Amino acid sequence: EEDLAPLYSGARLFAFPSLYEGFGMPVLEAMQCGCPVVTSTSSSLPEVAGDAGILVDPEDVGALTNAMERVLTDRRLHERLRRMGLARAGIFSWDKSSAVMNEAIVSLMKNGVGDHKQFFDQR
Repeated sequence: EEDLAPLYSGARLFAFPSLYEGFGMPVLEAMQCGCPVVTSTSSSLPEVAGDAGILVDPEDVGALTNAMERVLTDRRLHERLRRMGLARAGIFSWDKSSAVMNEAIVSLMKNGVGDHKQFFDQR
């Protein structure tokens, strides 16, 4: 995986027209390296890419081809997506993710999900 950063950094475009992704880590990795992203409108990918990538129907080859061509030929678009991707990638971190997950678990426990309500009532 450490070999991916130089590849992403040297690439002019990262196309990821996946039909299903649990999270979309490759999109985030590409954005972290300043590589413009063209990705899918399905699954979690629109949430990961946000407005920092071009979203296309993964089954529409023409739309995918058009989006890739635009990124590769339009220098302004390429640079804008590069900058926006770097900024977007900055909002994701393991610390933030674990804090959100911890908050969700505590909320579920406090609201009586399972037998954990007794634990919080004693505190």
